[in-house]
Amino acid sequence: QLLECMGQLKRALPVNVPIYDFKNHRRCSERFRKVNASDVIILEGILVFHDQRVRNLMDMKIFVDTDADIRLARRIRRDTVERGRDVSSVLDQYGRFVKPAFDDFVLPSKKYADVIIPRGGDNHVAIDLIVQHIRTKLGMHDLCKVFRNVFVVQSTFQIRGMHTLIRDRDITTPDFVFYSDRLIRLVVEHGLGHLPFTEKQIITPTGSVYTGVDFCKKLCGVSIVRSGESMENALRACCKGIKIGKILIHRVGDNGQQLIYHKLPMDIDERHVLLLDPVLGTGNSANQAIDLLRRKGVAEERIIFLTLISVNLLAY
Repeated sequence: QLLECMGQLKRALPVNVPIYDFKNHRRCSERFRKVNASDVIILEGILVFHDQRVRNLMDMKIFVDTDADIRLARRIRRDTVERGRDVSSVLDQYGRFVKPAFDDFVLPSKKYADVIIPRGGDNHVAIDLIVQHIRTKLGMHDLCKVFRNVFVVQSTFQIRGMHTLIRDRDITTPDFVFYSDRLIRLVVEHGLGHLPFTEKQIITPTGSVYTGVDFCKKLCGVSIVRSGESMENALRACCKGIKIGKILIHRVGDNGQQLIYHKLPMDIDERHVLLLDPVLGTGNSANQAIDLLRRKGVAEERIIFLTLISVNLLAY
């Protein structure tokens, strides 16, 4: 359930987080706390580093380290004031279960942290540095500097001119199709440049040896129906005989549920995949498509997502 909640928040969807009753040591079956998506989401817990799937969803992992005596004093104050327990039961539980579990499971997870803060909340310098880092990331408008796997086709006057034409509300349909196809061709060519290549030597017609590169052999395209089909012609023009699969993602009402139809190559788990969607809005369809490809065995580093136009919060 934690992974499901984090996944929904990453997709900018609100979630209902269950409330835990510490007096009865169980979840409240009918009480939830609604958490809305935000630019910064803080996940707090003593065992949040235990599951690698959870760690992979974190942009920054922080371990707050505090002296054992201070931890015990805080636990006594919290459990007696907020949870209605007496001091003797708190000490008995701490000595028998809490302290051994901390040494065996919590403390070793410190190795996964990106930042370790000694002295906890009293370390104002470390906290100020983290806050400043987050503010710097939020202030970055160039996503290529935030995410190393985002690439934007270099802007030239020719590209800006074609963008101006396709964004003009008075453009004719034939002109829109013509200039959109030109831009899509450039995006596809740019995406192909990020595929792995191997060195290859050939003999030229003059008999000399030329050292070049060989294209990636195992390659396929997958278009997100319906708009993704507009990029297929450009991909076929660049890659002769390439296999192309289909993914249909349909939103049902406003509840965020998705109905998915897919027809993919049988050996897609052995291929590099060019995922095609020319217009990127919320990114939910792209996330669903990538999740589907991963469930089919495609490694995430083998997926290259190609798009032409995106909202400001995402990347071209």
